[in-house]
Amino acid sequence: MDDKKIHIVGAGMTPFGKMPDRSVKDLTKEAVRKAIEDSAGSLEIIQAAWFANPRQPMLEGQNTVRGQIALTPLGFSGIPIVNIENACASGSSGLLQLVAYLKAGLADVGLVVGAEKMFFPDKQDAMLAAFLGGTDIHEISRTKKTVRELAADIIPDEAKDQNTIGRSFFMDVYAAFARLHMQIYGTTERQLAAVASKNHWHSTMNPLSQYQKDMNIDEVLNDKPICWPFTRSMCAPISDGAAALVVCSDTALSDFDRTRAIEIRGMSLASGMQREFSDYKNHVGRRAAMQAYSQAGITATDIDVVELHDATAFAEIQQIENLGLCESGQGGPFTESGATRIGGQVPVNPSGGLVSKGHPVGATGVAQVVELVQQLRHEAGERQVKGASIAVAENGGGFYAVEEAATMVTVLAN
Repeated sequence: MDDKKIHIVGAGMTPFGKMPDRSVKDLTKEAVRKAIEDSAGSLEIIQAAWFANPRQPMLEGQNTVRGQIALTPLGFSGIPIVNIENACASGSSGLLQLVAYLKAGLADVGLVVGAEKMFFPDKQDAMLAAFLGGTDIHEISRTKKTVRELAADIIPDEAKDQNTIGRSFFMDVYAAFARLHMQIYGTTERQLAAVASKNHWHSTMNPLSQYQKDMNIDEVLNDKPICWPFTRSMCAPISDGAAALVVCSDTALSDFDRTRAIEIRGMSLASGMQREFSDYKNHVGRRAAMQAYSQAGITATDIDVVELHDATAFAEIQQIENLGLCESGQGGPFTESGATRIGGQVPVNPSGGLVSKGHPVGATGVAQVVELVQQLRHEAGERQVKGASIAVAENGGGFYAVEEAATMVTVLAN
């Protein structure tokens, strides 16, 4: 990133959960109101907005102009509104585009919103089918075969015929990733459960989390089987929710409280590519992280707190390795040691993560940053990471070839 500094001056989000009586518009309104109030500004200060919402076209038929429809009635009349879709990385990709817009001098203050309505009691089959659109639909049979066969020889006999009905295809993808990691490095089911148990504990301190129930490792292991080696409490739930950020350039910073402004130090978006499954050094998450760290002038040892894309417990193990928090293959033992708990060496997902806070797809990337803004302001209450000054968010989405189709890594500092 160039020398023009960009700051987050307002952050807000709704609770996450299954909310059958709330709409995308309603969720958006609450998140935007909270972000504007947090900035101590008004709607009139916003000069451009980005809106992330990948699921509404498939579930409600609102195929275009979703941002205009959700934001204009709130008072954002006539400003540029951009709709962004990049799978589960949509929200963070919207933030990247807004930052570029501000750096280009096209505006001084902007808004990014991620909003998602995924829970419709009568549309659950359609919602689950929509996840197939996160990979190449013309290659879906081949992709399913590849995923099914990857390290399949380590699946216990009693788990080989698990029913695939009622779960996202991405649970199968992550399960395949987990099996390979277990085969190569000896990662255990208990280490996967340690990730989930830690995040469920963190969520008990977050009043906006979908789940706020502590679970020990044995309870996680004994939960309903989903796709070996995962149980239900190792997997992110279906969620509704929204999150928003008010972002400004240095030029406009004097209009806000400088003491609460959080600087965006580095951002990198990388895409999935063809490689060997076991070539972890070229994983899209690692490539994005190294680029973002270089922009920010940091190394992994400088990081105080992380929010990352734990769509499953294994995803957290994979990403703490990609982020350089531990060596490749050591994500399981590192987690099991307590290093990633609040109070540990480098707390990961103090919000509860996707596994426990929830995962409304378009909102997730923005919500991660909302949490880190609170951490860097030292306003996170009982889940506060002591002395946090450098924070990293990792947000991935889709599936291409052997990895996430898109991954965003963002570095923040107070």
